[in-house]
Amino acid sequence: MIIRPHYMNMLKTYRDVPLVKILAGIRRCGKSTILDMLREDLLESGVAADHIIGMRYTSEDFEDGMTDKDMYREIKEQISDEGRYYLLLDEVQEIDGWEKAVNSLLENANTDIYVTGSNSKLMSSEISTYLTGRYISIPIYTLSFAEYLEFKKSDSRSPRELLNEYLRLGGFPIVALGNFEEHSAYQIVEGIYHSVITNDIVKRHNIMNFDLFNRVVKYIIENVGKTFSANTIVKFLKSERRSLSIEAVYNYLNWLEKAFVIYRCQRYDLQGKSVLKTQEKFYLADVSLKYCMMGFNPKSIAAMLENIVYFELRRRGYEIYIGKNGTKEIDFVVVRRDERMYVQVCRTLPEESDREIANLLAIKDHYPKYVVTLDEWATGNINGVKMVHLADFLQSDQY
Repeated sequence: MIIRPHYMNMLKTYRDVPLVKILAGIRRCGKSTILDMLREDLLESGVAADHIIGMRYTSEDFEDGMTDKDMYREIKEQISDEGRYYLLLDEVQEIDGWEKAVNSLLENANTDIYVTGSNSKLMSSEISTYLTGRYISIPIYTLSFAEYLEFKKSDSRSPRELLNEYLRLGGFPIVALGNFEEHSAYQIVEGIYHSVITNDIVKRHNIMNFDLFNRVVKYIIENVGKTFSANTIVKFLKSERRSLSIEAVYNYLNWLEKAFVIYRCQRYDLQGKSVLKTQEKFYLADVSLKYCMMGFNPKSIAAMLENIVYFELRRRGYEIYIGKNGTKEIDFVVVRRDERMYVQVCRTLPEESDREIANLLAIKDHYPKYVVTLDEWATGNINGVKMVHLADFLQSDQY
């Protein structure tokens, strides 16, 4: 088992804090394995094995239905003394009303509770009723490049060679653990994608016109890294002689977000200092989700570089916006408490550098400014704008 220190350190920070720790992310991103890592860490720190209660809830196991009372009773029966118990509850969203059971266990037993989930039922409004102020949400993503290198540490290739593979195959742990050809890797990811779409969206929301829904998803995938709105999608479908309401498009986008397939990035007006509600961008949970649907195309690499940088910044705990500075666009305005930086992403220098640098220099403040690129000659800085190779940006924690 390959440890993912970023998440283990976070879980250690919150250990024994009286909050339910909710680990949420797309299917197969490694949530269950992180619970296994947590179990091993608890054992190593001296917790008795019979005081670690692990439960996995899958829809196949509970076809006849399991209530929150059943869930509570089953766990409570395993608590035999007044000692501290650690509850590791996997895929809890399969149990209707799981929040009530977890809240009761938090109140009526000496417990430290960790739960995982991968779809919209996990973050339902019921949490607001039963767990207000009593939980911490920990987003789980597919592998970062630093984690990917750890998974590949027995590989003799250089980090930059492995970066090229990471850009093509993405960061799902199951792919990184193997040595798959591109076609086989995409088949695995396609299986994950269809599992998410079928179980977490189509069935759950009773989507009748799957073909139309699939066309909307394909449009989003084709336009990763571009600004668009629900109305843009409606007009596009109309051009194909298809009809869908704006409300339906909003629902589709919302459901894809809640299944952790896509992530929304809003625009920020640097001059008006306000978040804009129109023309957002959406990024995919993993770049391989695009390639498994549409094949790998080197021409699409620029948008996928943006996708990778976006998630690296999210992993580091930043809030991220698209910057609007008059008529100029900044790829990412990155904020964390009183920190701020600006990041432009481009494939090569110098063809693209003039525009990228000019957009950054037009921002009249003294926060750090970066151009992240795949260009091998990306070093130094131009008028205070630092040039960084993508591999260095992804491996360093100084940015």
